Amino acid sequence: MSSHHFVKENQEPALIIANGLACEEAILGQLLEWSPYVVVLDGALDRVLSLGIKFDLLLGDFDRIDLETFHFNEQADVMIMHTPDQDKTDLEKALDFLIDRNQLAVNIVWATGLRMDHTFNNIITIAKYADKINCVVMDDKSRIFILPKSFQKYYDKHQIISLFPICAAHGIRTKGLLYNLDNESLSLPNRTGSSNETVETGLVEITYDDGILVLMECTD
Repeated sequence: MSSHHFVKENQEPALIIANGLACEEAILGQLLEWSPYVVVLDGALDRVLSLGIKFDLLLGDFDRIDLETFHFNEQADVMIMHTPDQDKTDLEKALDFLIDRNQLAVNIVWATGLRMDHTFNNIITIAKYADKINCVVMDDKSRIFILPKSFQKYYDKHQIISLFPICAAHGIRTKGLLYNLDNESLSLPNRTGSSNETVETGLVEITYDDGILVLMECTD
């Protein structure tokens, strides 16, 4: 499995491979096909090499791995970045790097499952970076991203749509969902918009006035 790297830099989302639960190889392969730049966090290195994934940057504090024990094979051009700063997670450091190289968007895999503290923190992280880079977290069952203030997308009937505020979001209006919101608020821990769904195949519209709102497209 490899990244072809034939797309133009910054015109397609980069890819970050974290160290959570692996996704299906079909999902990973499709993302690699269209990713101009692939970043691997150090905790995932052994699994990434075992799959034969080609990548551009290996990043982390390397506190739990010994690079001398790994054989990079065809990874002659890989960049290795030691980032010992303990005030940021490896995901944050990877996002900082991509922002510095003017990357506009990134898909993130292997960022959910296994440890819930990591999953929760990774979702908080994409909210923290929402005004700097467009992040989408993907796994076998979910696609997670921060909503812009005005959002439209075509969905199939009965698509599960969950809305979660980061702290709070106000003035939320939706169209095309089973339980629509009309100038309402969601706030933690009082009220969320979990397990809503589309009524029919067609366009879903979501707008809100302020706050941060996470959308999760989920499948059973």
